[in-house]
Amino acid sequence: MRRSLSALFAFLAAPLVTALAMLVILPPPATADRTVVGGQPAHTALAPWAVALGSRERFGEARSGQFCGGVVVGPTTVLTAAHCLSRDVLGVDWREVRDLRVIIGRDDLRGSGGVEMAPRWVWINPGYDRIGRSGDVAVLTLPRRLPRIYGIAMAPDGDRAYEPGARAAVYGWGDTRGNGSYASTLRATRVRVLPDEACEEAYPGDVEGEYRADSMMCAGLPTGGRDACQGDSGGPLVARGKLVGLVSWGGGCAEAGRPGVYTRISEVLSMMTASG
Repeated sequence: MRRSLSALFAFLAAPLVTALAMLVILPPPATADRTVVGGQPAHTALAPWAVALGSRERFGEARSGQFCGGVVVGPTTVLTAAHCLSRDVLGVDWREVRDLRVIIGRDDLRGSGGVEMAPRWVWINPGYDRIGRSGDVAVLTLPRRLPRIYGIAMAPDGDRAYEPGARAAVYGWGDTRGNGSYASTLRATRVRVLPDEACEEAYPGDVEGEYRADSMMCAGLPTGGRDACQGDSGGPLVARGKLVGLVSWGGGCAEAGRPGVYTRISEVLSMMTASG
């Protein structure tokens, strides 16, 4: 199930197919009743690119076996965090997970809305540093093309979406309180992109980790209270309508002075360019 990075991203450079005959026909993204730390209900109808990763074999039937998030960036291309597919998370080598699924268009993980797809190919960044946590990205290639509305544009280097102070939102089905209270419905929380200096001060390389501005970015609020948490890993951070980050790591959840750290999408794009 491995494939070169350049081949996996080939679809991103090509125009999306618009003819209905060439699209996978999906039901409309499901909506959920009103029910991420400091977040509020969100809906895949408005954020169709926000997807869940699930394995009932590893994590049980509840919540569709969800264990991480992901984001659709091309007709068959889903990004997630490399650590989501690690033995530390799955308990086994990812190749041994027989029912790995990308769950698309499902707000409420207790239901059956949307569709589930087993990835056709999996690429895990060989440069991912498990200790330093840099390069935390993986790519899942779907077996069928998605309609154009399911993808989100990735912000290139220099885009204003990365500017400190930019309003952003992070999406996921993870822990809503930092105590194991996992959400069943999609949630989002509003944060701000923070300057690299603040991130470096928060994570100077102690036991919690080291912030690296070349491959990471961070977001949150100075007072805390809003953040991604366990179970949100690999999910999208969106600013100015573009994908800027993937949930990666942080010190606790929504703590003051401990913002969430994200894989910087401009670095992912540079990896694509370097791979040809």
